[in-house]
Amino acid sequence: MAGFWKVFQLGPLEHARKYFLPFSDTFLPVWSLWFVGVTVPLIELLAGALLILGLRTRDALIALGFVLVVVTFGHLLHEPLYNFSGHVIPRLALLLLVLWCPREYDRFSLDYVLTLRSKR
Repeated sequence: MAGFWKVFQLGPLEHARKYFLPFSDTFLPVWSLWFVGVTVPLIELLAGALLILGLRTRDALIALGFVLVVVTFGHLLHEPLYNFSGHVIPRLALLLLVLWCPREYDRFSLDYVLTLRSKR
């Protein structure tokens, strides 16, 4: 839902402007802030959709893990004692739980259906 909101309501450019350009006072080049700020909503949208469909679940979880790393890094640039428990830990726990679950337990995913077809 975060990706949907950032892409279709806020817009990727406004997301970059509002949430990433405030870090232009750091050592990061402005072009990288624009690039990552525009890319993060698209990754969240695509990876979230893949998770809902159950398609390429592992790849989607890894992509969302990278988004968590980027967000955490950004917060730590401005707040060296950033509180992980409110934002990062619950999301990381959910990502790791889904990543840890065996694929054969997810019988409603497209990955599972495609695996069954390839075995036949």
